[in-house]
Order: sequence, then structure tokens, then C-alpha cells
Amino acid sequence: MKWLVLLGLVALSECIVILPLRKIKTLRETLREKNLLNSFLEKQAYRLCKSVSRKTTVPLRNFLDVSYVGNITIGTPPQEFRVTFDTGSAYLWVPSISCVSQACKTHKTFNPQKSSSFVKAGQPIFIHYGSGMIHGNLGSDTVQIGNLVSLKQSFCLSLEEYGFDHFDFDGILGLAFPSLSTKDAIPVFDNLWSQGAISEPVFAFYLSKSNPEDSVVMFGGVDHRYYKGELNWVPVSQTRHWKISMNHISMNGNVLACSGGCQALVDTGTSLIYGPRGEVTNIHKLMNARLENSEYVVSCDTVKTLPPVIFNINGIDYPVPPQAYIIKLQNSCGSIFQEVVGALFQHNWILGDVFLREYFTVFDRKNERI
Repeated sequence: MKWLVLLGLVALSECIVILPLRKIKTLRETLREKNLLNSFLEKQAYRLCKSVSRKTTVPLRNFLDVSYVGNITIGTPPQEFRVTFDTGSAYLWVPSISCVSQACKTHKTFNPQKSSSFVKAGQPIFIHYGSGMIHGNLGSDTVQIGNLVSLKQSFCLSLEEYGFDHFDFDGILGLAFPSLSTKDAIPVFDNLWSQGAISEPVFAFYLSKSNPEDSVVMFGGVDHRYYKGELNWVPVSQTRHWKISMNHISMNGNVLACSGGCQALVDTGTSLIYGPRGEVTNIHKLMNARLENSEYVVSCDTVKTLPPVIFNINGIDYPVPPQAYIIKLQNSCGSIFQEVVGALFQHNWILGDVFLREYFTVFDRKNERI
């Protein structure tokens, strides 16, 4: 396995909290199996949230492809939830027992009356995303991740959820910078940091290719057992999302995308790799990919002949082999490269789990590096 650590610090293993992650089916996979993907994409335009009066907005991108989850607890005594650890957003939210939506009936809900440490804040939160929306209120309580405890942690209790019916997780724990949240909702990682719960303000993801059950997220440092070689540090170019600068993207020595340099979001909440339409089209042309039912389909034999797609970051090449960017569909094979839709990120690339499975990735908050 090749290793990228887009920055990090080193801490002793005994100071690091390691939480197992479980790979689940993405919404894209679930809808595809039910032959609902095409109609879903036609009805739900991909868009990012926008500023609306009295609404707190969070860019929760590409929920179709969220696929790694872990368990946390909230409250006293603890109530357990399965959440996605998302570097693309900054809020923690779970469904409230008062939620009236169908999606909440199929997920675990939080009951404030059963927690002696819950404090109601009442501030309304509206989160808009590509396939629907979430509406809820802020509260605070004790949140536990492994043996890490975040006291008086702000989180959103959703009262309405639309578009979450098919998801196999209860909520989301955002790991982006606090500038993506409001001053009344300090992100979990920042609370852990300020309360001295972690020895270093660092977290890291190991997404296993061979056994999905071996995937982990670690807090407080870097466990050297999960990577080989050196860690290559890359500065963050924007302290809202985990965004970095890329030099170019090439195949067979030919630059196909990002020729003059570009920006890329390193996003654990996205499964695939997204880029501007024209540049993704260039890559698909070389693959001889064709568009069928909203997905780019290729011959399964091409995985034996196609070259790796190489992402040059900070002067270092990070190849992604065809075995990673060509995936098995129901009756064919398809490309994991998708077009970014939406004005906010239309000129950016989004490096999701397909990339992160190739390269162990560390996020360093203190030094603003990956």
C-alpha cells in the first residue's frame, strides 16, 4: 500500500484513541440495487447549502457516497449512535425522539429527558444538502468517542429529516474547521482539544482496502503501525474545509486536469473522486467510458490495461490504480470519477474515500496541515 499523510504529528500509541470504522453500502449503491438511482438523481439536483436568514448553513456534500461509520454516545447515561466522521462539515447532529420524519423512524433517536446532563439551547438549525434537508435545535450534552469525553458539547437534534430514509447511519460528526459552524456550536474536535482530552490536536484515517472492518479513525496522534514510509506534509490552503493545493493530474505522462494548479478538498464524507466537468470528461475519454443511467460505464477488461491516474500534490506523485478507480456495478463496471455540480466547488476537486484508501491521511489542526 502506498501512503500519503497529508500532514500530522507523532504521539505515543498509548496517548491515541483509535475508533473502529465500518464500511457500509453507500446510498448510491443502495439505490442502484433497487433500480432507483437514475430517477433519484433526476429529481434531486446536487446543490450546496446557501445563506438564508436565521439559518445556520453547512455544506454537507454528496450524501450519495457516505460509506464509513463508527459509534459514539451522547448523554448520561449514554445513548449510542452510528455516525459518519466527516471532514467536510463541522456540526454534530443526530435525530431527536421528537423528529416527525419517516427517516427518523428507521434510525436511533436521542431522548433528552433520559439524559441528566442535557441542556437545551433552542437555537434553530437548518441544514440544506443535495437530496433534502435537516431542521433541528441546538442542545448540549456529554459526548463520548471511545474513551474521549467532550463535556457540554453542542450538537443538533434533528426534528425534520428529508432524504435520509435509505442511509445506514444515524447522524454526522463534522471534523472541519470551526469557521464552518456558529459560535454557539463548537465542533467536537475543538472541544476535545480545549478541554485537554487529547495530547495533540491531530486526527487520522486508515481506510483498509483488504478488510473494511479494519478501518479506523484515530484521535490525539498518529499510530505508526498503520503506515509505512514517510509522512508528506501539505499545508491547508483554506481553514474552513480541509482544502489543499494540487499541481496537476496526469495519466501516462500526459496532464489531463488541473494543468495550471487547482484546489482539492480532502473529504472523508465523500466516497468517490469529484472534479470539474470538462476535466472529468477528459479522463473518461481516455477510459472510453460512456454515460448510462447517470453513471459512466466502461468495459471491465479495461482495468487490466488502463494506467494509474496520478495526483501531483506538493511536488509528489500519488497514483490511484485502475483497480481503485474502476468499480464493479451490477452488470458492468464503472468509473468513480464524477462531475462536481454546484457553484461553490465547481472549480475544485474532491478527494474522497477512493483516494483515502490508497493513502493514510492525517489532519493536523494546530499547524493547519494534512
